[in-house]
Amino acid sequence: MGQQAHRTARRRRLGAALRQLREAAGVTAVGAAGAIHGGVSKISRIETGRHCITRLELDTLLGLYGVEEERIRGWLIALASEGRKKTWWRKHSEILGEGFKEGLALESEAARIAAYQTQVVPGLLQTRPYATAVMSGALMPLADEELEFHVDFRMARQDLLQRDMHPQYLCIMTEGVIRQQVGGPKVMAAQLRHLVASSRPPDLTIQVVPFSQSAFTCTGGAFTLYSYPDPLDFDVARISHLDGELFLEEDEVTARYQRVLDALRASALPVEQSIKLMASVAHELEQQ
Repeated sequence: MGQQAHRTARRRRLGAALRQLREAAGVTAVGAAGAIHGGVSKISRIETGRHCITRLELDTLLGLYGVEEERIRGWLIALASEGRKKTWWRKHSEILGEGFKEGLALESEAARIAAYQTQVVPGLLQTRPYATAVMSGALMPLADEELEFHVDFRMARQDLLQRDMHPQYLCIMTEGVIRQQVGGPKVMAAQLRHLVASSRPPDLTIQVVPFSQSAFTCTGGAFTLYSYPDPLDFDVARISHLDGELFLEEDEVTARYQRVLDALRASALPVEQSIKLMASVAHELEQQ
């Protein structure tokens, strides 16, 4: 049986596609509900991404809607498979916010991740002392046990980049990020040395937008863009803010974020120069 679920990018994408297919086939919500032995409210929840759909229900609806093209069927089946996968963070599910869990799901299956940061080094590239300093400076201070849990969790997330089938990762940061002495000179120097050692294009690419760059500055702030290969074939832009997470999925919107990324890469120092700059700043800090 399907189950209630928080809305994720994949469920929203699947639901919207199923609604379009149903309407194109001239099938009413009542007719679709009857085919899967459910109520109209169930079809509504499926089409708004609030209900997990089983493979049997999906096959039934695709047959009812006359969907025979293998490419489309494969895409929809791949979207629906999310709910049946076990996640490494499931045991902590009650502690984690819904937006944060969606972010974890996005990064765990992405083929490419591109992060643009204006304040701090992205979590996937942080050292433990740096992460501790970042979290210690939160608006709402964490108790010692909570702080330790969240730092441990952030370190566990970084296993993603060590997997055999790891995503390509692009990190673009402003020069202010590498010069902000988060945790003090020693912590920041060690963080920069870690970035230098981690660089391995094209698997992990780090570029810095220097202070001297003035050609492209209107970015709208930090964001992360997740990209998925066939058969999923879609992108999601993620924006973090004080009250949670915002996920943008419309093709026109994510295309704009991709154009911003392209412009940022063109404005940033090439990889080798970015590495030299980070190493130089680390050396300066180590001399303090």
